[in-house]
Amino acid sequence: MSVDERIHDRKFVRSFFTTPTAVEGEEDTGKMLRQAAGLRGMEAPDVWVPDNEDATAPNMRDEGARNIVDVLTEHGAGFPGEVHPRVVWHRDSPGTRYQGFRHMLEMTDPESGAPEHLDGFVIPEVGDIDDWKKADEFFTIVENENGLEEGSLKMSVIIESGAAELAMGKLREEIGKPTNNLQRMFLLVDGEVDYTKDLRAITPTGELPAWAELRHNTSRGASAAGLIAVDGPYDDIRDIEGYHERMTDNQARGMLGIWSLTPGQVVEANTSPLPPATGYWTIDADGREVELTSEDGVEVYDGDRVELEELGEDRYELEVGSDEREVTGEELRSELLDLVSYVPSMDDIVDSMEEFEAAKEAGKGAIAMTQAATVRVDGVEVEVSRDRMWDEATYQALQTPITLFQDVYENRPDQHDDLADLYGAEVVERATEIGQ
Repeated sequence: MSVDERIHDRKFVRSFFTTPTAVEGEEDTGKMLRQAAGLRGMEAPDVWVPDNEDATAPNMRDEGARNIVDVLTEHGAGFPGEVHPRVVWHRDSPGTRYQGFRHMLEMTDPESGAPEHLDGFVIPEVGDIDDWKKADEFFTIVENENGLEEGSLKMSVIIESGAAELAMGKLREEIGKPTNNLQRMFLLVDGEVDYTKDLRAITPTGELPAWAELRHNTSRGASAAGLIAVDGPYDDIRDIEGYHERMTDNQARGMLGIWSLTPGQVVEANTSPLPPATGYWTIDADGREVELTSEDGVEVYDGDRVELEELGEDRYELEVGSDEREVTGEELRSELLDLVSYVPSMDDIVDSMEEFEAAKEAGKGAIAMTQAATVRVDGVEVEVSRDRMWDEATYQALQTPITLFQDVYENRPDQHDDLADLYGAEVVERATEIGQ
């Protein structure tokens, strides 16, 4: 087996949703679990994490483990995503590790009926690679104690320390060795809060650092070991724009999954990596990406960060922020072409892939794809166009959003109607068949 290849059915995870397992003071302490188990469609996460660690008070965790068993036994068959409870663990605390081990044994007791609806466990606070192997050994013991197939429980870890970050670089060498079952590894999840504490980082405002390096390293570590990378929680649950910006930045790193704290964030996480239903043009307005408004086939910018004035025959004044220059018509087209970008729709991507496949069958190794638009700024209209060469490497790189869509379509049948409503049945059918 090559560790560069995914060994699990899921190729992508968009949403990682945590739920407290026991709420103190409630008549039904597991009510939040029951509510989450009823989520369907775009509100249901790809991976649901009943959280018996940070989200649950220490004195409620034994009851939380029992609640997980009860809820999965009753509602697990209908839940459309995967279920991976988070148990307690700590690299420096044998007692904590043992408590998590006991809860894993309890949740996988075959007499309860819960194990058939449980896909794996999430292990927090891991340290160096030897600590990961300790957790893996506990998984193996749990499987043997409860009559489960060895390696059937997936193991995901949360990167919350410098030691865990360095361990990702050793994982590739360890997976597949006969002395462990680390091929059970599934997700690498960033935990920026505890990571900040572990590195003793300080910011003037007290807010978390962006930790771009950690997110890059986690994405790289996942790619090298054939795993899936997921970003940590975005605490400002009302800041949808900020959540989108975080996801967009992550996606450019190959990290298509993110932690979700509410069903609303789950919807955003589930839809953000998918191509839009309608393609659109954007403009770099002095460092801010602004979507242009399409009016009768013309892409219109209606802001004050980019200004354009026609001075006379083939002379224009272009102002972007504080940068003002006089240009010819040809120079203007070149300047605008540098500023505008096209975001392709699902239909656009499928069209381009089909066109390239047809060209390849006809014996062509590369073809040019043209993007063109009429852009209007301050009433002045300018024609812009660019040609992009498509070869096999381009085709493979741009296949990722389609592969993501196909993975979602295969593993989340509860979202078929949502996808058909979003894209149309004809586009969905073509997208599921292209590249196969």
